[in-house]
Amino acid sequence: MTAAARGAGRRDVAFVLVGLAVFAATAAGLAAMGHPLAAPSGVRLWGGGEDSKHIVDWYTPSHVVHGLLFYLALWVVARRQPLSLRALIALAVEGAWEIIENTPWVISRYRDVTVSVAYAGDTIINSMFDIVAMLVGFFLAARLPVWATIVVGIGLELLAAWAVRDNLTLNVIMLIYPFDGVLAWQAGG
Repeated sequence: MTAAARGAGRRDVAFVLVGLAVFAATAAGLAAMGHPLAAPSGVRLWGGGEDSKHIVDWYTPSHVVHGLLFYLALWVVARRQPLSLRALIALAVEGAWEIIENTPWVISRYRDVTVSVAYAGDTIINSMFDIVAMLVGFFLAARLPVWATIVVGIGLELLAAWAVRDNLTLNVIMLIYPFDGVLAWQAGG
């Protein structure tokens, strides 16, 4: 093994350790804000109607799309950096978003301007798997051709819109500038 390969291996191990620290810090931050580890009904793979409480739910595709978008953004601004460093940056951003998304202000904003009037924030388990979903999207984008990445992203957005009348695009729109027509459609009108 060459010295360069050993150095790259040590660097990647360091990135994994820092990544695990991001997971731990995110979980600790959510716990400090009072978010439960799991739903009162226990840990289940599928959340169904109990969104943001279990391992996956109808918002999991949005986190995969986060990963696709983070890959694109980091390819644009840091494509010469190692993939592992770019993944670590995406991981840190997603971890920060999980903390921000679960602050009282953002939870209140979701309740006030979106169809999610009963949203109470994520469980720690759901947030950890949201981060994993982002990493899945990030590494998919790293491996797939551009056209396939675009198809996956649009497909996931359409699937969530069809299933629950919500997705990443609608979520961002409604948080920034709510439209009554979109809200009515999301409510089933």
